[in-house]
Amino acid sequence: MQHRTVGDLMTHGVVLARQDTPFKNLVSLLSENEVTALPVVDAIGHPVGVVSEADLLRTVAARPDPSGLPRSPSASNGARAANDGITAEQLMSAPAICARPEWTVVEAARLMDTEGVKRLPVVDETERLVGIVSRADLLRVFLRRDDALRDEIAGDVLVRTLGLAPSDVAVDVRDGRVTLKGRVATEQIIPVIERLCGGVDGVVSVDSDLHRLDGTPG
Repeated sequence: MQHRTVGDLMTHGVVLARQDTPFKNLVSLLSENEVTALPVVDAIGHPVGVVSEADLLRTVAARPDPSGLPRSPSASNGARAANDGITAEQLMSAPAICARPEWTVVEAARLMDTEGVKRLPVVDETERLVGIVSRADLLRVFLRRDDALRDEIAGDVLVRTLGLAPSDVAVDVRDGRVTLKGRVATEQIIPVIERLCGGVDGVVSVDSDLHRLDGTPG
């Protein structure tokens, strides 16, 4: 089976910031490129953090309100909040939580969930930035057509990987939900079939009605 990797799904032409990129330039980069966050890299292209719209808004919230309202209690930038001279290095969330191009969707999704982040800079073996992958990128695997999922399960999983005959198991896929019906040689192979089918990129769930050849339910 061919699993889609982070390298397949990531954005390659990354809009990035340098550590010394000033506040107003960060705002411009976000607006002009219609993105909500930027990886921040050092002089040799290693990600050192991520700066987001939320990071910039915290700085704005620290400024005196024109209507005379007090500053936000969470603001900590004090007099520095005039924005002038503030750089990406001062605003970014650090360290950068990064992924590798060869990672699977599951590996990247688990790291995002564990770290509570919406995107991951992607680095090569030298730790240099080569892309960025977002939650939306990872969810793209669930846009695969039902017929493509059915063909992969019936051909790659059941026949080529497990050596079953095409007539052994019938495969139906609707909205990413897989239904399996048929007869197999041993009870032990049933959970293997279910696990491999569930691991196909884009599968939402697997419901199996599989029996041993002697008619015993799995």
